[in-house]
Amino acid sequence: MIHRVAPGLTDPKASKLGGLWAHHHGQWRDPAQVVSQWRQAAEVDSRLLQYRVRGEWWSTLAAARLTLLITREYEHLVIAISVTERGRPAVTYHPLPHPSGLVADRAHGLVYIASTRNPNQIYELAPVRQLPRRDVRADATDDRPLIPARSRFLPGCLYLHDLELIGDVLHGNAVGMNAVVRLDESGAAIPVWWPRSIERKSGPFFERNHLQLNSIAAGPDLETSYFSASTPTMSRRRPGHLNFPVDRRGVIFSGATREPIVEGLTRPHSARLRDGVIWVDNSGYGELGRVVDGTFEPVVRLPGWTRGLSFAGDIAFVGTSRVIPRFRRYAPGLDQARSECGVHAIDVRSGKILGAITWPQGNQIFAIDWLPTAVTSGFAFRHGRSASTRARLFFAFEPVTRRPNGV
Repeated sequence: MIHRVAPGLTDPKASKLGGLWAHHHGQWRDPAQVVSQWRQAAEVDSRLLQYRVRGEWWSTLAAARLTLLITREYEHLVIAISVTERGRPAVTYHPLPHPSGLVADRAHGLVYIASTRNPNQIYELAPVRQLPRRDVRADATDDRPLIPARSRFLPGCLYLHDLELIGDVLHGNAVGMNAVVRLDESGAAIPVWWPRSIERKSGPFFERNHLQLNSIAAGPDLETSYFSASTPTMSRRRPGHLNFPVDRRGVIFSGATREPIVEGLTRPHSARLRDGVIWVDNSGYGELGRVVDGTFEPVVRLPGWTRGLSFAGDIAFVGTSRVIPRFRRYAPGLDQARSECGVHAIDVRSGKILGAITWPQGNQIFAIDWLPTAVTSGFAFRHGRSASTRARLFFAFEPVTRRPNGV
């Protein structure tokens, strides 16, 4: 039997289906959702982007001619800060699920970001420019925004933290395995380094996080690199336990010996090598310092949990975060009420704070790195920028740079 509807009447079933189809037609139209594969990416709260500056922040950034890249893990944002050729501040963002480690490959103009929701992902971002098209109006400026070129999925048990290039090869801290992994082009994550303290007769203990092995001071190879951890040895109390002992239990391991060479730190993060000297954030005391003759020497103390560190000449860009209330005992040297979410520019020769940018509604900074402003001015998304402008960019673009293998 054929169901017929009298002229002028609407079939209720067809009307219901039409509404459903229209709903589907309107979904996944925002480029932020598509490039992050995350439906809520289009719902960034603008309060998270409101900022304040102190001191010579903008002039310091302008003189360095760089675009600062910052992961804010608990707000699911990556922020870019730069100064335009006209001298105007530019703050852009890209939404990603729980971004942690970030490293810029300045030789090739690429950026790698670890996203540590399960499964973990590694995003590779590259600057792009808009293609000339007759079916879309191009933007007036070519600021070469960074957008994802590809991503790879990895097991969540890796619990990726820091990312670094060691010998031009991407490596990461697999905190969940107490090891450093090589992140191959094939998509594999291969353990290539671990502390001697996790070795057992049956082999290295990769089955659970015991050390919070969380950052890489990258040298030319693994033997000349260094790695920070919250404790040197395994015990029944593990990171994440509220009774996990942290005060002055943190260490830095030598890549060559796989033994601690620096002790007495409190939840150290973001170890970096600069001119052969190890620098590290002593997070639990809000300090940035360097290692001299096997001893940590503070250079500056900042208002917050120090994490995130990148050098540009004699300037260190250091992140500070708020203290998460349930982990306040992890920060015995901090005033929880005064802790702030921000990035501070430090003259490493004098320890002077040149300037800072803070986010009053911000929470946690994880990683900091940079690319020259000539390569990119930041990300494609800016508060107040129209959705149609974003859509035009994502409709027709081509990469500006190429990967190391020429792909």
